[in-house]
Amino acid sequence: MRGLVALIEEEHVEFAVVSVQEYVMHGPITHKNELVATFTRELGAPAVLMSQDAHGELEFFGRPELSQWLEDNILDPSDLPWREFILAA
Repeated sequence: MRGLVALIEEEHVEFAVVSVQEYVMHGPITHKNELVATFTRELGAPAVLMSQDAHGELEFFGRPELSQWLEDNILDPSDLPWREFILAA
């Protein structure tokens, strides 16, 4: 699996924001929970999924306090320090 991740440290908490397609956010909650668990394990930091719709609206899924912080503080995803990742299938 290949994608984009931004590793963020805020108030001494490091976490990963993983960019996903919009359809993932509209899928089953069990699938989103599996993705969060997989990314958390593989990246070594709590993971939050992020998608952006055609209108530029951001949506986050993961630990509530991290998702809320992102909602309150991230207006433009290009402000995040994105890098490519590759996970073995």
